[in-house]
Amino acid sequence: QPQLVESGGGLVQAGGSLRLSCAASGLTFRNYAMAWFRQAPGQEREFVTVITRNGGTTTYDDSVKGRFTISRDNAKNTVYLLMNSLKPEDTAVYYCAARRWFLATVSNDYNYWGQGNQVTVSS
Repeated sequence: QPQLVESGGGLVQAGGSLRLSCAASGLTFRNYAMAWFRQAPGQEREFVTVITRNGGTTTYDDSVKGRFTISRDNAKNTVYLLMNSLKPEDTAVYYCAARRWFLATVSNDYNYWGQGNQVTVSS
């Protein structure tokens, strides 16, 4: 059974940094595009960023472009999200997601999800 396990969230002051990790098991990791989504209280889940199977292409939502960096290590079956210059509006539960073969920015296109990891940015 495929499983995605996130770690690395927490509380940080505005302007600070956090790195999230998502470890995958039970699937052939190199066959999956990997993405991060987030959901703030009372809001819909929204796309943050995605990386292709070999890590050659990344896409970011405009709200995080230049501040967040997605990367992956296929030898470790892990995808990362480095978040710099954090803002209070980045506060949300962050989810990693896996989609077989091709990248997408729509949550319904993803096959597997992590449990979510809270990120809170204080002003």
